[in-house]
Amino acid sequence: MNRFAYLTSGLVVRAFSKLSRARLFIHGEKNIPSEGPIIFAINHFTRIETLLMANFIYHLTGGVPIWSLADYSLFKGTLGAYLDKVGALSTKNPDRDQIIVKSLLTGEANWIIFPEGRMVKSKKVFEKGRFVVGSPRGNHRPHTGAASLALRSEFYRQRIFHMAEKCPDEAERLLGLFGMDRIESVSDRHTCIVPVNLTYYPIRARENIINRLASLLVEDIPERFTEEIMTEGTMLLSGVDIDIRFGPPIHISEFMDKSSIKQDLSTIHEINFDDAIPSIEMMRETAQEIMEAYMSEIYSMTTVNHDHIFASLLKRMPVEKTNADDLRRRAFLVASQNLNKTKTCLHTSLCADQVHLLTDDRYNKYRDFIAIAEEKGVVTRGDDGSLKKDASRFTAGFDFHRIRLDNPISVMANEVEPLTLLQRKIRRLAWLSEARVRRMVVNSLLAKATVEFEEDYKTFYIEGESKEKDVGRPFLLQGASRKIGVLLIHGYMAAPLEVRELATYLANRGVWVCCPRLRGHGTSPDDLATRRYKDWIESVDTGYGIIGNLCDQVIVGGFSTGAALALDLAARVGDAVKGVFAVCPPMRLQDFGARFAPAVDTWNRLMKAVRLGAIKEFVENRPENPHINYHRNPISGIREIETLMDDLEPRLSAVNVPALVAQGFKDPVVHHKGSARIYELLGSEEKQYLLFNLDRHGILLGEGAHKVHEAIWDFVKYI
Repeated sequence: MNRFAYLTSGLVVRAFSKLSRARLFIHGEKNIPSEGPIIFAINHFTRIETLLMANFIYHLTGGVPIWSLADYSLFKGTLGAYLDKVGALSTKNPDRDQIIVKSLLTGEANWIIFPEGRMVKSKKVFEKGRFVVGSPRGNHRPHTGAASLALRSEFYRQRIFHMAEKCPDEAERLLGLFGMDRIESVSDRHTCIVPVNLTYYPIRARENIINRLASLLVEDIPERFTEEIMTEGTMLLSGVDIDIRFGPPIHISEFMDKSSIKQDLSTIHEINFDDAIPSIEMMRETAQEIMEAYMSEIYSMTTVNHDHIFASLLKRMPVEKTNADDLRRRAFLVASQNLNKTKTCLHTSLCADQVHLLTDDRYNKYRDFIAIAEEKGVVTRGDDGSLKKDASRFTAGFDFHRIRLDNPISVMANEVEPLTLLQRKIRRLAWLSEARVRRMVVNSLLAKATVEFEEDYKTFYIEGESKEKDVGRPFLLQGASRKIGVLLIHGYMAAPLEVRELATYLANRGVWVCCPRLRGHGTSPDDLATRRYKDWIESVDTGYGIIGNLCDQVIVGGFSTGAALALDLAARVGDAVKGVFAVCPPMRLQDFGARFAPAVDTWNRLMKAVRLGAIKEFVENRPENPHINYHRNPISGIREIETLMDDLEPRLSAVNVPALVAQGFKDPVVHHKGSARIYELLGSEEKQYLLFNLDRHGILLGEGAHKVHEAIWDFVKYI
């Protein structure tokens, strides 16, 4: 190895990293022993592992050289010369094993070895409950090379030390065999294997600039390398998350305590490097045992993502025809079933609330997946919006070197096959009826809403300030028919009880009504001060997921800030809702203190940053309904309303369903000109603006509220 070239390669890697949009997430680095010798057994899917992991681990381990085995076909031209200088060893080097064992004996370098033997582009490594690697030459068991080399290094380490006391001549001969002139050259540290998993997300292949640069590095580039550059170049340039997980080390010395191996360790007869020693069969069996251990650990650390879930569900579903909503519901259930209990490693996007899968798919998890599935012919979309699966795309053979281009959906499904507990969950959900899946979604969301409220109430309860639990508890009212359901959203600093009268009025007329609790409400102002408007949107989505899976059609409505959130939902999900009504929706707050909320909020942030006092976090609130509303108003909450409206205003034109806007003429909080402006901006062809001669903000309660209720019912019943 040329150390100058090795260190210089770090500069190349860092320069390349600046051009790349890849994001690295490191897990379990504490599992790496503080000292070597170490073999890193890494799953092999891309050239990225060969070219970048050595330098990355070099810095992670404090500058210990890290060498790797690389496919012999790479050792051509400029790239081959570069790999040779930075410590890569060709898989066809005749002295390969002896070089590796010597470096492990001396501890001069750690190694990267890929147990699959080569890149597994199909990610097919598991079949009928055991590890079987797919390759162009047919399926084969994973290589035991890493285990065998670790065992051999540990065998010769222990034998040299043993012979130094029992038969010094044999010890000296063995040292000479490995090109060492003194026993001090042999490290007394035992060899271990650290399993490593790399998971990439998302996997997409496109033409990219690296295709054109490749010819400068590799002469006569093979066609399969073009595929690799298209896949891996796109991943790096367009942005890919790379989760690198280090598993617990496997200490090889623990496998040496077997009688036949111990006999060979202590025999005074000469043992040369490739001699067929009596314990050879035991060594092979032990290597198999170690291989199973690190393969299980490597693939148990696969970082599960949304693509894995969607692809596996498609593969497992027994019917060829489904629909987008049904597939998203099943994915939601998989992602929401506490996967940590199955010891599944999760991509960061699966660690958050997954209710977006049931509403607007705002992070494009489903949309991006289904686009690639349609492009590759795995599904076709019918005129009625249905999805028809081509089951052969999961069973038919594909060219090994083109499968990432031609059938990435199958690759995604293959990658998580070794996760048996996860597969059990997916298989069960894939086979359930659509009606059963709907019920499970409803039950899951109802339980989630209840648990969230109980936990928030317990955490933020303030004696003498928090209301009774019945004020803040979310509720669901059953109607006479499942034809129509109403999602009804309360206002700022309030609670579900605020809209209970209207909900009961509607339920008595036969419709289902779901009233979610916006996070931060129904507990205490201190809770509200910690929330952002996106937390409220997730609360709304939870309610929509409940009512949308109970009823055929959904109408969404709300009061005040709840009205803004209702309009936001209608803008996001389009005609998935059949209508929207907004009671006293704020465009800008009329309350004098609210006008200064952004400035006060900025002041508070500044004071916190410089650790000074003078922070004003709450202003006094004099509510119309003191049995429901908070008496303290967090400045940050007012700012969140402003941010919500700033975000919503340009999207009001996206609301195209029938709409009703109702407003009190003398509302002291929301000016009627503001709600009229919202009405004007709505994109709905069928819309109505009603102005009631009431002098309060809370027009859903108290005198004259029945007129507002009747108007809303007239709107609902004619949708």
